[in-house]
Amino acid sequence: MQLAFCIYKFFPFGGLQRDFLQIATACQARGHQIRVYVLDWQGDRPAGFDIIIVPKKGLSNHSRNQAYYHWVKSHLQANPVNCVVGFNKMPGLDVYFAGDTCFAEKAAHKGFFYKLSKRCKHYLAFEQAVFAPSSSTKIMVLTKQQIQDFKNHYHTQDERFFLLPPGIALDRKYSVDSPQKRQQFRLANQISLDDFVIVQIGSDFKRKGVDRTLKAIAALPNDLKQKVTYLVVGQDKPEPYQKLADELAIAKQVRFFSGRNDIPDFLFSADLLLHPARQEAAGMVLIEALAAGVPVIVSGISGYAYHISQANAGIVLPEPYDQYALNHVLAQTIIDKTQWITWHNNAIAYGNSEDLYHLAQRAADIILGCHYE
Repeated sequence: MQLAFCIYKFFPFGGLQRDFLQIATACQARGHQIRVYVLDWQGDRPAGFDIIIVPKKGLSNHSRNQAYYHWVKSHLQANPVNCVVGFNKMPGLDVYFAGDTCFAEKAAHKGFFYKLSKRCKHYLAFEQAVFAPSSSTKIMVLTKQQIQDFKNHYHTQDERFFLLPPGIALDRKYSVDSPQKRQQFRLANQISLDDFVIVQIGSDFKRKGVDRTLKAIAALPNDLKQKVTYLVVGQDKPEPYQKLADELAIAKQVRFFSGRNDIPDFLFSADLLLHPARQEAAGMVLIEALAAGVPVIVSGISGYAYHISQANAGIVLPEPYDQYALNHVLAQTIIDKTQWITWHNNAIAYGNSEDLYHLAQRAADIILGCHYE
């Protein structure tokens, strides 16, 4: 079979992009041909992928998305495939991977003039093309909350949804070598073995709530604050957040790293993953932290937050978000070593007992099955 994958942008360290690459590679491993339509590709190109760079047209994101869709539609008509898989919402998909939240749910909370904008109308139209009852697109989702939101707005049929397990790499999993890796990473990065290391991992620092974490660290009592080292990893511009750290007088304790491949070392070195996101359909890094034995503090809006509760390996902050709540639980987590050890052990047990690893294999089953129905 020949499969077409549609994704607007590829860069190596985005969560959606990693999911796409895992799934496409799993399909290729079963002997199928992979064609990728993309506006921009950063990083290495997988062997055997036919990567087609779609011409960029338009000044705004939504106009470029529309031009992308029309170009790809025309190309597919001239060069048909067995199945079209989308990682962004657009018409004409056989299978859609829902790596983001419901746009109609987000728009419902916006003002009157926002809803009249061309941008809003575009995203709603492309979302409706996927989720309307008249569509036959199969929809792969990461959380039950996504299913509920899409059904509320579009009355999508139950049988079109397929709930996937998480799909983290096995190198994230805690092992007998993890304490040694923790020590090696800290020594290599001149971090004291006694420091309380907080990590935050993910591109788009505003959406992930990096400013919220900085404020929580700054609000700590001075004796606790001095123990903290905060490592931020992701594809974004760190300058506004470095400036905020300066203003909060914690710049010496904060380090920014661009997206990178040694994420397991960051996790094993950490005492806590903080993820007070403003918006997060799932949050694969939450699962990665659990598997690595790292307790988590996460905003309730994050789709995978329920895994933290199920594992009893951290705190899920209530919504709507309250900065003082984060400030309080962060201080308590640093103080209460007994609670931390319980969470650490529970996280490791969860990583060993739950299926957190087979997203790509299940997605490949669904994609390859669509041809035979």
